[in-house]
Amino acid sequence: MLENKEIIKEQLEEMYRTSQSILYIGDKENSNMDSALVSTKRSLLLNHLNRELYKENFLNEDEREAIDTGYIYIHDMSARLDTMNCCLFDIASVLKGGFEMSNIWYNEPKTLDTVFDVVGDIVLSAAGQQYGGFTVPNVDLLLEPYAERSYERYLNIYKEHGLSYKESELEAYKNVENDMRQGFQGWEYKFNTVSSSRGDYPFTTITFGTGTSRFAKLASITALRVRRGGQGLKGKKKPVLYPKLVFLYDESLHGKDMELEDVFEEGVLTSAKTMYPDWLSLTGEGYVPSMYKTYGAIVSPMGCRAFLSPWYKRGGMNPADGEDEPVFIGRFNIGVVSLNLPLIYQRAKEIGCPFYDLLDKYLLMIRGIHKRTYDYLGQMRASSNPLAYTQGGFYGGQLKYEDKIEPLLKSATASFGYTALNELQQLHNQHSLVTDSDFAYDTLLHINKVVEEYKKEDGHLYAIYGTPAENLCGLQVKQFRAKYGVIKGVSDREYVSNSFHCHVTENITPIEKQDYEKRFFELSNGGKIQYVKYPIDYNLEAIRVLIRRAMAYGFYEGVNLSLSYCDDCGHEELDMEVCPECGSRNLTKIERMNGYLSYSRVKGDTRLNPAKMAEIKERVSM
Repeated sequence: MLENKEIIKEQLEEMYRTSQSILYIGDKENSNMDSALVSTKRSLLLNHLNRELYKENFLNEDEREAIDTGYIYIHDMSARLDTMNCCLFDIASVLKGGFEMSNIWYNEPKTLDTVFDVVGDIVLSAAGQQYGGFTVPNVDLLLEPYAERSYERYLNIYKEHGLSYKESELEAYKNVENDMRQGFQGWEYKFNTVSSSRGDYPFTTITFGTGTSRFAKLASITALRVRRGGQGLKGKKKPVLYPKLVFLYDESLHGKDMELEDVFEEGVLTSAKTMYPDWLSLTGEGYVPSMYKTYGAIVSPMGCRAFLSPWYKRGGMNPADGEDEPVFIGRFNIGVVSLNLPLIYQRAKEIGCPFYDLLDKYLLMIRGIHKRTYDYLGQMRASSNPLAYTQGGFYGGQLKYEDKIEPLLKSATASFGYTALNELQQLHNQHSLVTDSDFAYDTLLHINKVVEEYKKEDGHLYAIYGTPAENLCGLQVKQFRAKYGVIKGVSDREYVSNSFHCHVTENITPIEKQDYEKRFFELSNGGKIQYVKYPIDYNLEAIRVLIRRAMAYGFYEGVNLSLSYCDDCGHEELDMEVCPECGSRNLTKIERMNGYLSYSRVKGDTRLNPAKMAEIKERVSM
């Protein structure tokens, strides 16, 4: 009993020290949180408490030891017993016929301006009940019918005022254009200034680009132009971070001389100016294009890089004999647990154990955590997230408030993440992924094989996730050094590489980087993105060529620039530290964090942790 009291006392003292650090210094673990705000500080304090409760009450002693030492990392521990992770939210189903939110009935919107307002409210409400990325998929197709209704309404008004039919058509279309522009501007303001109950800005993503009707096409083009125009005072405008834009690329629609080539060109202009949109190939090679080619199903990403495994209406995990249809919209992930591959490798070497045997031990440990998470979350009531579970936001989400959500978890994925394949290869034979990637590749093949067996045995949709380490990139170095010190190419920098990416210091061309990373891309179908640094000063033709090349490969591709804006005089250029026009250091800088964009400086200060800032400083090929 005395021992337990001492443990509790130590935990309370540690929590107090952490609370004081958060209150007076802040926290840079998550760049999407402004820890200067009172509301964010409160959320961070609660998150720390929840993490400790999760570790103490949900995990066993071996799992806690594995976390503390660093062999595995459980993401978002503060929320794992409350809710799910990333999702593709089915807003179209929520809107259809009306819905209830916060005990108030909303009728289905009748016009475009209203649907923008209502969707914004839905996103803020529903995203606050989860963690991770919140994607509104196929937004051009979502907005299309409401634009048509607004057009007909405007058309009738102008005809009643005595305009000719041709004049009425022209004016009605101008009004829809204005509503579309103001709607996307409203989203940008709302999603970048109103934080969720978690204290962060909801990680909102919209995907678009395949709609061919005039108003679906207008939605895609307007989203791109609004982002390109930026927000702020005249002469000092800069792009926002949210929603993340993802362009759904179909060669038969967006290729040379195709129907939507002009939409593609708008996307190129916007990527050259703002980095977004990221580009998702629907017609190249690989898993996502195969779903599109075979079923016409679009697999949009959730947040920065997470993807869902297929789930079929009739056959569940496997397509039923005969015709079947995969479902992606309305589904979600329940969490990620990541492996520290270099640490596991070095431990195996130290104790004389085959690497794959020790790796399997931690894969089995993650499996156990995921299985218990499915069981635990299944007991949650639908009232915990009404828009998702009772109003149709999730697949099967027409439950009663008192119902348990267990039936909805059948189609939910759980992810096995990994980091630092490059450092693993370095430990094995002192080569990087550029000079020899075979061992890293074989390791990823092994992980896929083992997890596929778990998937069949457990009946759960497990997925392999290339972890976008933010704070983790520095934490894993500290954990490795604590046991094995500094090893060249592994722990001699302040950060490790993300997932399967070549080291950021590699002096390779964008084309070479695409080629080196291609072999790993389809082995991470639960979470992946490929990106290259474009040190080409807005060279549109180079960006155009590299994007089309990535789309032919079947990539989910990010354009990587370093955007800098002077907050004093409004001057902007790539990667400046001091404004050459006025000499100010009061800059806003936007960098690619991993699969998403973040502020590396805001009014001269940074929201990023030191390890990530060290990585950004050394980037050559990322």
